[in-house]
Parts: sequence; structure tokens; C-alpha cells
Amino acid sequence: MTVSAAPDRRAVRHHPAGTWPEARTGGTVTLACAERHRRRVRLIDDAGTPFLLDLPAAVAMRDGDGLDLGDGGFIRVVARAEPVLDIACSDTRHAARMAWHLGNRHLPVEVLTDGLTLRIADDHVIADMARGLGGILTRHEAPFSPEGGAYGGGHGHGHGHSHGHGHHHD
Repeated sequence: MTVSAAPDRRAVRHHPAGTWPEARTGGTVTLACAERHRRRVRLIDDAGTPFLLDLPAAVAMRDGDGLDLGDGGFIRVVARAEPVLDIACSDTRHAARMAWHLGNRHLPVEVLTDGLTLRIADDHVIADMARGLGGILTRHEAPFSPEGGAYGGGHGHGHGHSHGHGHHHD
């Protein structure tokens, strides 16, 4: 008897939330933010069944997105709750200033629906900085879905880069 190393199910296309037939959901997969930017990886859905994520290109999956199994079924992506830090700002100017400082450190940031609260992955050093800038901090566990970025890639990058411009960090 031959045992296949590859799972029987393959997710071959990604569909953003609201663009796929949710009535055809055949399962869910719950992933943390860092686990949701993928192209090809073996995953296990929330029922314990393995599947192969096999997309043409890497994509930043968000809560509610659908993974097309190619057989008419879909797997719904669920954002896992993880340690986050919510930074409440007093007004739009304060929020813009806080966002600038976070962006200057190349941190992924989620802007919450009130427009005055910014969510980041929990980090005690950044918490001290945000507190020093007047932010009201709340540490808790919640799904984290940062902004996709100005160029649509939806991924972060390290500090070892060159884009033909220089900059420094405070």
C-alpha cells in the first residue's frame, strides 16, 4: 500500500471575503496573521483534515476569504486571535502622528473602525514608545489583519532593503 505524502484536497484559488459562495463552505482554517501570507504550504483545516494550499502566487489572506478547492467546495479563512496591542488616540492628528511613528519602524498596523485606534502585534518596546506619545494602550488577544500596504503586496519587509532612497530611524 502506497501512502501519499500530499493531501487529497488542494486549494487552488483565493477569493477575497464577499466574492465567493459561502454556502459552499466545506470547512474552515484558522491562521494567525504571520501564517496568512502564503503561496504553497500543507495546512490542516479546523476539523483536522489536511489540504494543500497551492496558489499561483503568494497572497495575504484575510478573515472571511475563501480558498477554492477546485471541486466546487471552499475553505473559509478565519483570523486567529493572537496577542495584540490596541493604541487609542485622542483625535485624527494624534492617530496620524502615531501611525507615522509605527510606520517609520516598518510595523504592520491595523486601523480599527473608529479611525482613532491602531492595532499592532504586542511588543513591549513599541508599547513604551506609544505610551510616551500619549497613546492609551490595551493589551489583549484578538484577530490581527494589518493594512495591505501602499503597493498592494500586503507583506512586510525587513530593514535590509534598498529602494534607491535613504532614510533613518529615530
